[in-house]
Amino acid sequence: MSQTEAIAINEINDKEALYHGARGAAIRILSRFERSDSYVDKLLDAEFRLGGLNPQDKALLTELVNGVIRWQAKLDWVLTGFYHGEFEKCLTPVKNAMRVALYQVLFLAKIPHFAAINESVEVIKRIKGEKSAGIVNGVLRNVLRNINAIRYPRKEDDINWYFSVMYSHPRWMVKRWVERFGEQQTEELLKANIQRPMLTVRTNHLVAEAAFVNEWLAAHDIPRQQSQLSEDSFEVSSLRDIIATELFTQGMVSIQDASATMAARLAQAKPGNTVFDLCAAPGGKSFVLAEMMNNKGSILALDKYEQKLRFVENDAKRLGIDIIKTAVGDATSFSHEQQADIVLTDVPCSGFGTLAKKPEIKWRRELKDIEQLTKTQDAILHNAASLVKKGGVLLYSTCSIEPEENYIRIEKFLQQNPNFQLDDAANYLPNDVCKDGYMQTFPHSHNTDGAFAARLIKIS
Repeated sequence: MSQTEAIAINEINDKEALYHGARGAAIRILSRFERSDSYVDKLLDAEFRLGGLNPQDKALLTELVNGVIRWQAKLDWVLTGFYHGEFEKCLTPVKNAMRVALYQVLFLAKIPHFAAINESVEVIKRIKGEKSAGIVNGVLRNVLRNINAIRYPRKEDDINWYFSVMYSHPRWMVKRWVERFGEQQTEELLKANIQRPMLTVRTNHLVAEAAFVNEWLAAHDIPRQQSQLSEDSFEVSSLRDIIATELFTQGMVSIQDASATMAARLAQAKPGNTVFDLCAAPGGKSFVLAEMMNNKGSILALDKYEQKLRFVENDAKRLGIDIIKTAVGDATSFSHEQQADIVLTDVPCSGFGTLAKKPEIKWRRELKDIEQLTKTQDAILHNAASLVKKGGVLLYSTCSIEPEENYIRIEKFLQQNPNFQLDDAANYLPNDVCKDGYMQTFPHSHNTDGAFAARLIKIS
């Protein structure tokens, strides 16, 4: 190691020491999140790899980071009302120190208020000095003194503003959903999006049965409930007690939301099929198809990024699947000398059906992003059509609840491609996830991610 490298590492370590502990780490991660386009789970993983946090601190750190992002609009509303000046213009670490403390005060009843506030004050004192620490302390103490008198927007004055603050979603998103779903349905959807999400383990039928998985979870005292959509899937509150066990390491389960499982099953893959999965990573839908095929046939898993395909390869090996081959390529232009029985297009989308699991999305996306994404979705669909053999299936799916990304895309595609027709999803899936020939799930209706899928048959 060179002297320059050693100095750089020491500087990093010194900076991290300033933010020590779960609350300090939360402030640092939230500040990095605000200044970059990094995903929260990647920032948390990087923090865990540094070491120095026990399991309890890791759990608290995860709770604080996700909780602040989930409830950011409500936290900022409160802090803006008590901050002298423009809250948005204060230093990023200072903002996040106040958010972390206030999140604990409002939402984590088991943590003493004085501990939550003092920790944030001490972090800011170390990194920004006494003056900034005094501001943090003053604002938070003032909030605490008036905690029962905080004024929020009134529902009767502006329903969109009320929903935006009370359920912490961007106002433009709320307005859009109120116009589409009405006030009651929108409120239910917003409530579902801010819940701590359940995580789903799906039985890998190549090596295990659902009854065994259920018995294993029970024997290990892991609270679970069977998915209402998939009898071989079980919802759990945490994966920490699962992923290091033989249940996971020996490939008996995958981690996959039931909505994604349903979408993949709509393909109705059979043993011996040839499948192209054009947007494959991290591979969940390819794995469902491989299991339906009884690990007989061939699946080509395509993705633009080679590093993402390594996850597909590693997970396929863990699950005992050997019919998946990976390839780096662009789904909008990929070509092959052979046509496939099934072409799966799990296209890039807004992800608005996954806000409970990925709350950062709602602060990162704008309406214009949907418009841009539809161009990519159309391009992928157009290219995929040429890869399907006559009588074959083109499966289109998203993790979105937005019509522009879903049925509107399919309607446009069918108008431009009369050699394809829609095959009613209700022929293959439960009726309560099907409408107008499509599969569509919603977080508040199905206790899953919001997802869409369409099964198209090439008739000539």
